[in-house]
Amino acid sequence: MPRGSSRGLRRTQGAGSSYTNPQPGQGKPPDREALGRSRGGLSTKIHLLADSRCRPITTVTTAGQRHDSLAFELVMDKVRVLRPGRGRPRRRPDEVQADKAYSSKAIRGHLRSRGIRATIPLKADQQAGRRRRGARGRLPGFDPEAYKQRNVVERAVNKLRGTRAVATRYDKRDFVYRGTIDVAAIRIWLRDPVPPHMRDTP
Repeated sequence: MPRGSSRGLRRTQGAGSSYTNPQPGQGKPPDREALGRSRGGLSTKIHLLADSRCRPITTVTTAGQRHDSLAFELVMDKVRVLRPGRGRPRRRPDEVQADKAYSSKAIRGHLRSRGIRATIPLKADQQAGRRRRGARGRLPGFDPEAYKQRNVVERAVNKLRGTRAVATRYDKRDFVYRGTIDVAAIRIWLRDPVPPHMRDTP
């Protein structure tokens, strides 16, 4: 249709395409189906939290170019670990180990407010800035021995990618792809079940 006045044209029912509608509070269109262009082209990023046995507990998908830290609170809010017997599911792990990408004031404050220990190394520029502030800028506690266990996340991702449909996204829709990830995670848990006498915590 050529460009011109819209007077006299009938508007069809239904909402317009969400592709050009900005997100609430933002001026950018939303990611379509968790697909975005990163250095390797169109891709989807999987954010996850895993336990000490490299089993995925929660997963969130975003477009490939999105920064890891943007999905941190979404991942933490989805934590649900059933307790043996009765009782509410556990939603708060004892400790979170993450790399420097998650070293931000907001993330550390979020963990502190929930009583969760943060084993996250500071970036070099953050260390210099804290030292310049003197006593008020003292470095947060960091356990290098505990940080050695952070590789469980990479190992959990590698287990997920053992499912070809996860490693190479064939699904067009994001909700279908998330279902594929869930099925792969279930297979990981079935291969490494929790003994009945053990209490599993994230």
